[in-house]
Amino acid sequence: MMAGRNKATMTPREALTRCEALCARSEQSSGDIAIKLRKWGIGKYDSGAILGHLIEGGFVNDARYACAYVRNKFHFAGWGRVKIAYSLRQKGIDNAIISIALSEIEDDEYNAKAEYVLRNKYNDVKTRALIQARGALLRFAEQRGFESSVAMPIVNKILSGRDSDDTDCDF
Repeated sequence: MMAGRNKATMTPREALTRCEALCARSEQSSGDIAIKLRKWGIGKYDSGAILGHLIEGGFVNDARYACAYVRNKFHFAGWGRVKIAYSLRQKGIDNAIISIALSEIEDDEYNAKAEYVLRNKYNDVKTRALIQARGALLRFAEQRGFESSVAMPIVNKILSGRDSDDTDCDF
């Protein structure tokens, strides 16, 4: 791009070149590319043509993107399936693709990650009364995108080692 040129005046050829370079560096979804093209002032017709070229050339593949996104958010950010699926839907990824990508997470690995995340959070709430600690852990699990059916047994397991002196009510 030439110095002094406004991003909004980018030509379709420049946008295509820039998108190819971006996609070569990192996975991008078709929705992400469409947003970038709109920001760069590329019209609907040209955006469609550019996106079509990127898909045909293998630069953009929503299934590949979704799988990489799931791995990243699960392993590194400690997100659960609910939060990952919501985020992918926000990016315009099809529900069928999301389901396939999420199915790559093994249940044992998923439960272990949920327990790891919740045990780390327990260190922040362990001085609270039992009912407050339980509520905080369950809210945290929900914020991280773990289903209550996964979180509840883990929270009960974590809290089962506490003294009965700490209990405000018995669940």
